Amino acid sequence: MGQKKIIITVDESLAEIRIDKAISGILNEYSRMNIKQWIHSGNILVNEKKVEPKTKLVIGQIISIEPVFENRKETVSESMDLNIVFEDDHIIIINKPYGLVVHPGTGNMEGTLQNGLLYHHPALSKLPRAGLIHRLDKNTSGLLIIAKTNLSYKILVSDLQERLITREYRAICIGVMTSGGTVDANLSRDPNNRIRFKIMTQGKRAVTHYRVLKKFKHHTFLGLRLETGRTHQIRAHLSHIKYPLIGDPLYGGRFYTPKGAKEELITKLKYFKRQALHACLLLFDHPIEKKRMKFEAALPEDMESILIEMSEGSLTKDSMNKLIYPEAKV
Repeated sequence: MGQKKIIITVDESLAEIRIDKAISGILNEYSRMNIKQWIHSGNILVNEKKVEPKTKLVIGQIISIEPVFENRKETVSESMDLNIVFEDDHIIIINKPYGLVVHPGTGNMEGTLQNGLLYHHPALSKLPRAGLIHRLDKNTSGLLIIAKTNLSYKILVSDLQERLITREYRAICIGVMTSGGTVDANLSRDPNNRIRFKIMTQGKRAVTHYRVLKKFKHHTFLGLRLETGRTHQIRAHLSHIKYPLIGDPLYGGRFYTPKGAKEELITKLKYFKRQALHACLLLFDHPIEKKRMKFEAALPEDMESILIEMSEGSLTKDSMNKLIYPEAKV
């Protein structure tokens, strides 16, 4: 079956960015190699004309993308260095690095977390999505739950649907928030840009709770909890309230130079490679043993480093990871 053509209008969030980098950030389920191949072959056009991968985009240009792939193959196992936080006979907890796609998809059948899981535990091939209970975007880091048996899978999926699994995130957004709050806004795929999601009354209900952990001159360090788990939920909700994540041009988090910022911070912001979002905590009942399970993942180095610069040294690696999600808005 052929892929639908994707049409994107270049706005200020994409202007002056190389087309290969811009499309790679938007279609983050596909590899940079795929993107460059499509540009060279004419499957990605700008104003109906072929361009080079290094071409910088201009506001108002129309990008058309027509992916071409080989027929889908069965997911294969691949040896992979997995960061396994916990494992027993029933579940696995993985700390996923950013840049790793979770599920194979069209044009991305190898090199995904699912490929690595099938190598680590071949019996996962008998479970839906190799036992993955939920997912993270390619450029979001953090904790994931994998079930190892059919019974564990059914129980954990049910618990997730019943909102019995707490999933907590850390994020860095553009702008200084005055307080925490809740975004309760339905999400649906944007009809004008099928790669992103937007607030639409006919969409699926999505609820995100957010709390201010630390304020800086131009940014805010947030703790977030999901009540629902829609695709791009945190990214779309924060964009909706005008506090997009740094490193997320798809949702308005394009690089800008903060007034009065030191050169070290400007450089880190300019070269920050992904949306500043990390799944830091899971809290749930073990599907079989029923004991309460809690797993935490410290911030990855890229987020730690930029927070230290934003705080001008007042935050350390230890102190930023000890900032807890408050139950009251602060």
